[in-house]
Amino acid sequence: MYIVNIAIEIKEGFKDRFIEGIKENASHAQNDEPGCLRFNVIQDANNENRIWVYEVYKDEAAFQAHTQSPHYLKFRAMSDEWREDIGSYGAGRGCSNIWPPDNQWS
Repeated sequence: MYIVNIAIEIKEGFKDRFIEGIKENASHAQNDEPGCLRFNVIQDANNENRIWVYEVYKDEAAFQAHTQSPHYLKFRAMSDEWREDIGSYGAGRGCSNIWPPDNQWS
């Protein structure tokens, strides 16, 4: 499996548009990409402008396919200017799974 677990800091005034866009991206990834096993968007408890994304893909190739999908490219094109650069915050890309075992994911 290939896991993405990162925090995204949203610039002041852009949160509603960012959330709308990432929900559309997540929905398409989850429903239209057979290699996407999970795509969660999570609100940070201590910072209203920080969200976390937790994505699980069958493998790195499935993640790479996601980054070329029309819904991802649309979201990135419109949302890049809405994010703050907070550096490496979170586990990032390419994390590995511990539990549940890979063969128990569907």
